[in-house]
Parts: sequence; structure tokens; C-alpha cells
Amino acid sequence: MRERTDMSDNKKPVEEAEETHIEETTKDSDVSSDETKDMKDTEETAENESSDSKESSQTEAASDKDKKESPEEKKPEKPQDEEPGKWYVVHTQSGFEAKAKESLEQRIQTLGFQDRIFEVIVPMRDIVTINKGQKRQKKEKVFPGYILVRMILSNDSWIVVRTTQGITGFVGAGTKPTPISQKEVQAIMKFVKQEQPKFKAKFSVGEAVKVTDGPFSDFVGTINHIDEDKGRVTVLVSIFGRETPVELDFLQVSKL
Repeated sequence: MRERTDMSDNKKPVEEAEETHIEETTKDSDVSSDETKDMKDTEETAENESSDSKESSQTEAASDKDKKESPEEKKPEKPQDEEPGKWYVVHTQSGFEAKAKESLEQRIQTLGFQDRIFEVIVPMRDIVTINKGQKRQKKEKVFPGYILVRMILSNDSWIVVRTTQGITGFVGAGTKPTPISQKEVQAIMKFVKQEQPKFKAKFSVGEAVKVTDGPFSDFVGTINHIDEDKGRVTVLVSIFGRETPVELDFLQVSKL
């Protein structure tokens, strides 16, 4: 009996040790679980902070972009570089505009004034004339007796232009050449570069003409309006005792 009691007594420490081990394992498991939870919380916090930081960066970047695109923050654009020199009107002998231009350009090359006298033009435009019942296109001088010169005015450049054969002088107040404004230059260039040729009318408003073609052929009427852009005239012809406006081509009328 004593041996059984001893064996029973020996089992108790073992059981107590096992219980102690189980409790410690449970505690370790709880600690490990707590640590894992803490790590997850830490990771979630870090992810949230990273997301907040990313959104903040995007917001700041968008704000910076808006500031850059804001019209109040934009820097004023630099004006385009203007052509050197100014435009001057030069008087020539009538009918010698082209010859004077050619002579001046030769002198500029010969004397080495390309850096002070830049451009010489005779303003021309395309027109359509009516001759013997036919339309003919040709060039017409916009300012007969004048040419335009773009240059830097100095005593030397003035002498080169002024002493060129066919040129009689500069246009200006007194003896001092006066440049024309940029607005005037643009208007002249636009007029010269027009794509549609302009009709040259040989008629005048109020002039009596004869209709030579169309349903009103041989009628006599009076010109009421002239459209040089389209090459047409409005003629008042008498029909049943009343004046009726009829629109005709330049080719359909002739002078009496």
C-alpha cells in the first residue's frame, strides 16, 4: 500500500509539471497572438499613413499644377521679334518703279549695305480687265510712282537710296524721311497678297451703257452699282415703263 501511495505521490509532481507547461504554453500562445495582433495593427497603421501620405502628395501636386496653370500665375509671353529696320516710302520717276527697285538692290549688294537696307518692294496687285469682250488678268501698281524700302536710316544708307538712278527722294515732313506705321504696312501687305484678283472697271456709276448679252440684250440702261470684287454691275433698264435693276457681268455691257 505504501508503494502505491508513493507512486501516486510521484504522479502529482508530473501532473503539476504538465499543467504548468500547458499554462506556460497557453500564455506564450496568448503573447504570440497579442504580438501578431500588434504587428497587424502596426502594419495597418503604416499602410494608412502611407496612403494618407500618397493622397497628400497627390493633392499637393494637383495644387502645384493648378497654380502653374492659373492665368494669374502665367508669365507674359514674349513678343515675337520684329523685323529689323522701318519701312519708308520712296518716290521714283513715274513708270520706272521696277527699274529703280532693281538698281537699288544692285547698289545694296555692291556697296555691302545688306545689314542696313533689307528689303525693297513695288506694291502690286492682280486685276482682271475687260478688253474687246475678253477678260485679261494682269499686274497693277498699287502706288504708281512709289516704292517701299525697309531699312535702318542713317546718313550712309540715306545716301545709297537717294542717289540711286530713278529715285527722286523720300516721303516725309520737310527734309527728314518719315517711316510709315506698322498698321499701314500690314494693310498694304494684306492688300497686295489678296488671293482673288480684282476686276478693273471701266465704268462709273450713273453712266449709260448698252446690254450686249443675255435676255436683256440691246437694252439701254444706267449703271446703278459696280462690284469690282466680282466683276459685276447693276444696271437700271426700262421694262414696261419702269426702271428695273438687272445684275450683269462686265462682259455683258458696253459703253455707248
